[in-house]
Amino acid sequence: MSAAALRGGKRVGYIRVSTVDQNEARQLDGLELDKTFTDKASGKDIKRPQLQAALDYLRDGDVLVVHSLDRLARNLDDLRRIVSTLTGKGVVVEFVKEHLVFTGEDNAMSQLLLSVMGAFAEFERSLLKERQREGIAIAKRAGVYKGRKPSLTADMIAALRKRVTDGEKKATLAREYSISRETLYSYLRS
Repeated sequence: MSAAALRGGKRVGYIRVSTVDQNEARQLDGLELDKTFTDKASGKDIKRPQLQAALDYLRDGDVLVVHSLDRLARNLDDLRRIVSTLTGKGVVVEFVKEHLVFTGEDNAMSQLLLSVMGAFAEFERSLLKERQREGIAIAKRAGVYKGRKPSLTADMIAALRKRVTDGEKKATLAREYSISRETLYSYLRS
């Protein structure tokens, strides 16, 4: 029986993948969980619907289980804030990959580990973005970088413009075409 079950709490999983086509199954595969929350969104900030739902759901005695530090937060400040908030209300936070558990009664060493491991995750993300920018710059100089492919074809853009001119609501059209309103406005300006 798990420690959460002995205390009457639930084991709650949180999974985050960055894109819709990524497979989230591997993150907490094989773990016994009472409930799971899954976001398919970037980890750049904490404004993720399922993360907020999980934070609202968790109660004193529960355990939040996350595959790794970078799945919960991409920067050290957010990571510390989330862990501190949860442990402050009696929730245990467990990171499977790093074998770290935070209870709120953590000693200086566990706080150091959270900070160091979180800083490494943030540093790794910064290096990845830097390499990506360098690769794009090299591809641009070589004339092979074309940028992101447009979401809509020229015919679709023409139809979109006509429908806006005919008075259809832009928000409705953006949903129908599966684009953001910002992208819709960009197409209308070009």
